[in-house]
Amino acid sequence: MELKFTQTDKAPAAIGPYSQAVSVGNLLFTSGQIPIDPATGEIAGTTITEQARQSIANVGAILAANGTSFERVVKTTCFLADMGDFAAFNEEYAKAFTARPARSCVAVKTLPKNVLCEIEAIAAL
Repeated sequence: MELKFTQTDKAPAAIGPYSQAVSVGNLLFTSGQIPIDPATGEIAGTTITEQARQSIANVGAILAANGTSFERVVKTTCFLADMGDFAAFNEEYAKAFTARPARSCVAVKTLPKNVLCEIEAIAAL
């Protein structure tokens, strides 16, 4: 099967040796998206609500660049810097991931650039 690597300026460029996403067959695997505004390269906001919105927007841009959408996401993995942000994160998450894909959500010690959240997704193409 052929691999297709995503590069879109509608989402932040990779900050390491990886791709924004890779598709194989009829599945798309996104890299974790942190709340970097692709227009400025800066972290968007200081609250979990603001940062969750931007992380979700970045996932959405990668999905759109590959001709798919939030409705076709089958699995997400979400990383939070503080599980105390779980409820506020869920409020933003539920607005976009309306199909209710399978999900794991864990608290981690530190995220890149000390952001509050990161989201990765697997979607059907």
